[in-house]
Amino acid sequence: MTDTRTREDRPTRLRTGTLINRRDYLRMLVLASGGLLVGTAGLASGLFRRHGGGTAPARRVAGSLAAGGMLTFSYPGDDDPVIGMRLNDGKLVAFSSVCTHLSCAVLWRREKGVLECPCHQGIFDERTGEVVAGPPPRALPRVKLEQRSDGVYAVGSEG
Repeated sequence: MTDTRTREDRPTRLRTGTLINRRDYLRMLVLASGGLLVGTAGLASGLFRRHGGGTAPARRVAGSLAAGGMLTFSYPGDDDPVIGMRLNDGKLVAFSSVCTHLSCAVLWRREKGVLECPCHQGIFDERTGEVVAGPPPRALPRVKLEQRSDGVYAVGSEG
């Protein structure tokens, strides 16, 4: 049986609730699949990645930071929240405070020595940002900190 309806009839059929024929259904299916394919390829290639390696200008983020102290700031952009810490042994570390699982906020649990995402119990190592437990698929992006004579500076990011 041949479908004699024209292209101009398609919007009318869709508005009036007439059944969609097989050809129109397959067109919509191919279009939706193509959109998903393009979006997946963009994500896989890192097109939508927020933190990347690279060289943002150094920015002073604190005058000082005592051992066991913590600070929050944005780097490299204003929409990139970071948590910086001076561990008890004096080492300066900083990581994105956005969980790599579903973008919840990451908190420092000083007494446990970990960074924790309370949304889905993701746990990261406070020294390396690597995943210790939970669903996060990858480590937290690292921000490089430097102690200078006039304060603590964020000098770059990786990951």
